[in-house]
Amino acid sequence: MTILDRQQAIIDEFKALPDWEDRYKRIIEYGRELAAMNPEHQVDKNKVKGCQSTVWLHAGLESGTVRLQGDSDAMIVRGLVALLLKVYDGATPAEIIATPPDFIRETGLGSHLSQTRANGLAAMVKQIQMYAAVFQAMQKAK
Repeated sequence: MTILDRQQAIIDEFKALPDWEDRYKRIIEYGRELAAMNPEHQVDKNKVKGCQSTVWLHAGLESGTVRLQGDSDAMIVRGLVALLLKVYDGATPAEIIATPPDFIRETGLGSHLSQTRANGLAAMVKQIQMYAAVFQAMQKAK
């Protein structure tokens, strides 16, 4: 499944939910379903700057794909982390760099989150894209 396919699945899922109360509940469910992050990765270097809540994102490169782990101390934000991991985990660095997070706009997330959460979500996307850029540069250097 490509990033575009994963994004479309999220867009379709959110469009099927009747209102934003249900969509927020679904985001929280995503957060509850998120696999626990390895505690050794919950360190300052993996904290996402620009988030009001504490958010950790860790990335590694395995067999040419970016493997992501994440967590947050806030339930809604943890759900947003889960959505981003659902979209980007397992993709190649090139695919991550080439594919903007259109699902944020298409689902209405960007306009229905508080300004601080929207800024934090943008910071998380930027962090994932930076990880991908570093991994892509490492691949080209080989």
